[in-house]
Amino acid sequence: MHIEPFVYERPTNLREFEQALARHGDDAKILAGGTDLMVLVKEKVLSPRVLVDVNAVTELDWIRWDPEEGLSIGAGTRVAAIETSPLVQEHAPALAFAAAQLGSSQVRHMATMAGNVCHASPSAETPPVLLAHDARLTLGREGAERTLPISEFFLAYRKTALQTGEYLKAFRLPPLPPRAAVAYRFRGLRRAMEIDMVNVACYLELADDGSAKAVRIAMGAVGPIPYRAVAAEQALVGRPVDDAFFADAGRLAADEANPIDDIRASAAYRKRMVDVLTRRALRAAWDQIQGKEG
Repeated sequence: MHIEPFVYERPTNLREFEQALARHGDDAKILAGGTDLMVLVKEKVLSPRVLVDVNAVTELDWIRWDPEEGLSIGAGTRVAAIETSPLVQEHAPALAFAAAQLGSSQVRHMATMAGNVCHASPSAETPPVLLAHDARLTLGREGAERTLPISEFFLAYRKTALQTGEYLKAFRLPPLPPRAAVAYRFRGLRRAMEIDMVNVACYLELADDGSAKAVRIAMGAVGPIPYRAVAAEQALVGRPVDDAFFADAGRLAADEANPIDDIRASAAYRKRMVDVLTRRALRAAWDQIQGKEG
């Protein structure tokens, strides 16, 4: 194996990190866990001229809860910390569950959720949950920040809205209303360390009369990017949450899926799994709401 020479920088604080990104521009790639990046480098998909190691920048490693703002997570936080955090388990249990499905324990102790998101793989575990939560991303650059809904972050296969010198700084998940929940379901070829064939995360919020006040259905591995089944969501709002609701939700979501045939699954099978997983995720979300009220 031969890797092209590159410059390695290890800033020790956020200011140095931002300066390094500004200085090197498009030549720079951020090294956090390296669990995705170094695979691409070894396979010669990427040949970065500069690697900026963010692991010493402790300002990016945190998890916080605020009743008004919701759950916030710094981009440098390890996936294992998200998986085991009491705050995440309490306020975004679907995210903790999705994090637990990412690779092996060793990978989760190295990888960051920011890396999982910025890699922009359509089959990544955490983006559908973040889409279902309607998460907002803080994007930073030297001396500035901007906020972007995660629904606008993925532009194409492995292409994101990050601009030159910009980086993903933090995630914010708004607090869930009392009668709302998010659930995540996936399908893989085996039980561990497998790229998902399909994954689905669903948000369900109930109105006072028990009907669906809001629905979000996010899908992965059924298109070039993770995305929401917006037409299905709109068709389900206002309906009673009964067996017909769950059946139609699965069918409508599958209609919006646009998968391909590959080594892991056929397009037809993936569409069928979108139907099944959407129904299961929405039922799980409904069960969570009933459990909170019971």
